[in-house]
Amino acid sequence: MTQPPDSNPVVTMDFVRMDAHLPLRQPDDDLVPLLRKASSGDLGILVECIHKDRNEELSSVPAFQELNPRAGDNIYDGDHRVYADDIAAEIQRYCGNTISNAFRGGKGVPYIEAVHDVADHLGVNYNRNAAVDRIEREILLKVLEKAYETMSDEERRELLNELGVSNASGIIPPLLPVMAIQGSLAKKGLVALVLSAIVANAIVNTLVKPTVMYGAGLAASIVAPRATTMFLGPIGWALTAGWAAWSLYDLGGPAYRVLVPCVAHVSFLRQKYCTCQSCWEVQPAIASFCQTCGAGIEPVR
Repeated sequence: MTQPPDSNPVVTMDFVRMDAHLPLRQPDDDLVPLLRKASSGDLGILVECIHKDRNEELSSVPAFQELNPRAGDNIYDGDHRVYADDIAAEIQRYCGNTISNAFRGGKGVPYIEAVHDVADHLGVNYNRNAAVDRIEREILLKVLEKAYETMSDEERRELLNELGVSNASGIIPPLLPVMAIQGSLAKKGLVALVLSAIVANAIVNTLVKPTVMYGAGLAASIVAPRATTMFLGPIGWALTAGWAAWSLYDLGGPAYRVLVPCVAHVSFLRQKYCTCQSCWEVQPAIASFCQTCGAGIEPVR
């Protein structure tokens, strides 16, 4: 059990981040600075993902052991910000082949390779040279596409409405209109955050923990109270059920059962912590100011 993802994270100086105990590949600007920005509650979901695998090494980290004395009972209530670098190292390691990692001094691979690996494994059509947030988005759309196939027309109509896809004809398309959703994402910055939240919610609830709630805070404070149904009502159930049915056949292997939810959650964190709220462009995790409009970068609340 861990804290829920925070809807209103507050940056404080009441903790000291420890240097990584596990071998950490640096620089890895797509992952390490992002996790250093995240709240303990948001990092806690990654802790839950990692601890689903018996080969995890996070439990060997002294700071983790000290702050999580009830970890043997699957209760992780320490301040996860302290060992954020070790969480990053574990994600890197899960993508790297064990034998290959040994030749790299125990270090895994850069996060972008983990994203490529997940995209390839799920059959995503993407540009390998694209920015990490673009590829993460294509992964989320692939998951959404598979879940959409199992929905009723009413569920599909509500989903498309929440994602800002207009439908003047009133005819519900049998296949997910990916191009229309991509257009909506480009025009409406908050839609990308909603997309990352609802897909991460479905994946984490299926593979990691069925009580994690992404939407309770975000839906009410960011989008609109009615969007809560995306997570808690029939739409949320349909997304989770559709993903669950697909993942039973398509994931395979314990590493992917860690890596896929980790990538989904990191995508959500990137939208939350790296999106400029003036122009709604996603910025590099190392940026403090928007490279497009110059505004300061603050977590979306």
